[in-house]
Amino acid sequence: MADTILVVVEQREGKLNRVSWETIVAGQALARETGWNLEAAVAGNNVSGLASEVAAKAVTKVYAIESPKLATYTPDAFAAALKQFIASSQPKLVLMPHTYQVRDFIPKLATAMGRTVITDCIGFKKEKEILLFTRQMFQGKFAADVTFAGDPPWFVTFQNGAFRADKIESGAAAAPIENVNIEIADAVVRNRPEEAFKEAKQAVDLTQASVIVAVGRGIKEQKNIELAKQLAEALGGEIAASRPICDSGWLPMDRQVGSSGQTVAPQLYLALGISGAIQHLVGMKGARTIIAVNKDSEAPIFEIADYAVVGNLFDIVPPLIEEIKKVKPAS
Repeated sequence: MADTILVVVEQREGKLNRVSWETIVAGQALARETGWNLEAAVAGNNVSGLASEVAAKAVTKVYAIESPKLATYTPDAFAAALKQFIASSQPKLVLMPHTYQVRDFIPKLATAMGRTVITDCIGFKKEKEILLFTRQMFQGKFAADVTFAGDPPWFVTFQNGAFRADKIESGAAAAPIENVNIEIADAVVRNRPEEAFKEAKQAVDLTQASVIVAVGRGIKEQKNIELAKQLAEALGGEIAASRPICDSGWLPMDRQVGSSGQTVAPQLYLALGISGAIQHLVGMKGARTIIAVNKDSEAPIFEIADYAVVGNLFDIVPPLIEEIKKVKPAS
């Protein structure tokens, strides 16, 4: 009987996190490489609808892990529920998206099962019969291939943008769904969640943006950021920045992309006046298409850019905005 890969998808308030689809893509790639079965699970309360969404993809089975204690996220309840389920189903490999929620409970889950977890992976490879998972170290300066020394189940989380959600494969027919009712004792959950935190109006989740226009020190002055904002607006995207811009207070910190900011994987990333320090590249190199504009033809960002424009951004951006408006008039 073939071993099993289990992808635990993440849902919030009845919606699947986009990174969960990327993790299923990782699972599909691993299943092809290993010949193992690919299953998925979604935990919560009344999650049969979400399980049906996942069942439409190329997986062999989907589990709807249900409990009233899972209606609102707590690390105690999620770790307890998944421990019960994984102990009974015995998958060899458990994959999860590297989100804030997973980062909160997976150390507790792995420790409770006497296992370890390889976190924030950007890829994998198979050498003979050994699976190696690639993760960045020293703020992206090095990449290490890591494997497990202990017994399965093995736990792995994949970084946002490591795999492309649009590469997900649909199944020829809907996968079967099994409802799994979990009993969680009252004493297990030791904290009481308050109302979900709501960010200030200016805050933005850049991980969900399909188009990002990012500025670096080449923008020269704070007032010039307005030019980049106009370009972002014309493209229907979000404005972002490298760390020096946010450190200077020219844009709020929630707009920072990089190792100490957000990790993004938009369809289009347009970098204006960004040299390409490794700390910034770590946060955006998962973008599907990267266009970089910089006066320095030797700028490191050109090494990963799909399109490199050597020139003064103040000469290039204004006519670009006008051309975009011609083909994409304001609604």
